[in-house]
Amino acid sequence: MWKKRVLVAGASGDIGYAVTKALHEAGAQVFMLGRQRDNLARRTLPETGAKPVLLAADLTSPSDIERVQAELQQHQPLHAIVMSSGVYTRSADVGIFRMQMENNVIGPYALLRRVVPCLVEGEGDVVFINSSQALRASANVGQYAATKHAMRAIADSLREEVNELGVRVTSIYLGRTAGETQREIAAIEERPYRPEYLIQPADVGNLVRYVLQSPRTAEITDISMRPTRKG
Repeated sequence: MWKKRVLVAGASGDIGYAVTKALHEAGAQVFMLGRQRDNLARRTLPETGAKPVLLAADLTSPSDIERVQAELQQHQPLHAIVMSSGVYTRSADVGIFRMQMENNVIGPYALLRRVVPCLVEGEGDVVFINSSQALRASANVGQYAATKHAMRAIADSLREEVNELGVRVTSIYLGRTAGETQREIAAIEERPYRPEYLIQPADVGNLVRYVLQSPRTAEITDISMRPTRKG
């Protein structure tokens, strides 16, 4: 069994939950971080292995981040952080852009600066669940894509800072992945929602598990994952 401690930010979302489940089944103790405790509690896991720890926190709140840091410091060493939180909105409104920056960039960045030191003792990993929009922005999603480009830069810079401490950093750039967000996008684009043609959240969970369990002699830096069918 892979007896590690892992923080998953955004654990109540479709992808975050799939990552949580894959790591829990591998034997990890998972710290499930999300905005609402009720939403986290609804994401049930098999009653085997280490019991997950639920952390309700808003990453735009400095006091909430401090509380998460204090909790994690009681469970050191931490072996991995998976960043899967964020929001998706299409808009040209500056206020909405500011909101997306707060939720997708500034809040996650603040969390990382607080909790990455907890990884050093365990020579851990940081995995960013990013988007293909960080590689090439599509029409009408400039705000969201900008936040994803920013997180790519944060990941690349962090890697240069922490590699010498034994910490690895990986970015996973996902194409369209089945779940509520893609259901909403399909409605916006007035096209059928065909989840069977998309990446499955479980695929992402298994990929993260593979990255974290890979030999420590190498670092996987960037992975692009796209649906097989592009129609």
